[in-house]
Amino acid sequence: MKKKIRKINQLLIEHFGIPPKAKKLPDPLNTIIGTILSQNTNDQNSYKAYRNLKDNFKNWDELTLLKPYQIEKYIKVAGLGKQKSKAIYELLKSLKKKQKRISLNHIKNISDDKILEELTSYNGIGVKTASCVLLFSLDRNICPVDTHVHRTLNRIGIVKTNNPEKTFYEILNKIPDGVAHSFHANLIRLGREFCKPAKPNCPQCPVNKNCKYEGKTINSKSNYKKNDFMLLDNLS
Repeated sequence: MKKKIRKINQLLIEHFGIPPKAKKLPDPLNTIIGTILSQNTNDQNSYKAYRNLKDNFKNWDELTLLKPYQIEKYIKVAGLGKQKSKAIYELLKSLKKKQKRISLNHIKNISDDKILEELTSYNGIGVKTASCVLLFSLDRNICPVDTHVHRTLNRIGIVKTNNPEKTFYEILNKIPDGVAHSFHANLIRLGREFCKPAKPNCPQCPVNKNCKYEGKTINSKSNYKKNDFMLLDNLS
């Protein structure tokens, strides 16, 4: 699997280039909140919601002084406002109760497995969100799996799984050193621009010759627009 991942990663870099990373790693709590906001919406809308919170509050502690419905008005642009505001509120309250302060700095020096275990113990925090913290805030060689990554890896033939969490654990510890960020970000672009859920643009796909997808399109005149904004590389 490592050999296949290395090959696909190289092909994606040849087409998309090396994805830019944040100059400064975002705080783990910023990444968690950004990931919650990103659920079921595009990165542009989730970024607007994230900035609404950061620009209107001095710190995350202030959100615990509100009710979820009051938080909701700041993040409605990202959709699912009730669910997301509740998840953010409950996470912050739980951290304050458990850690005596609203911070995740204590996780920086513990193992990947322990971090996954701890973060997923909070209501509303799943494996994908926890793995985003590992990659984007802690620079660990972990590849988070969203719907794009899950779909593309299955179509290419690197895994045969039926949900993103299973895909994550299938590739866990099989990512070549130093590859996780470029692999993750470029698979997302592949899913956005070429490997769409319906009517993928297979003829122009940069990994077409290495892809095992049985439902390939033979003819496609579709030209998908460049879509390279990555929310989690733009948090501060």
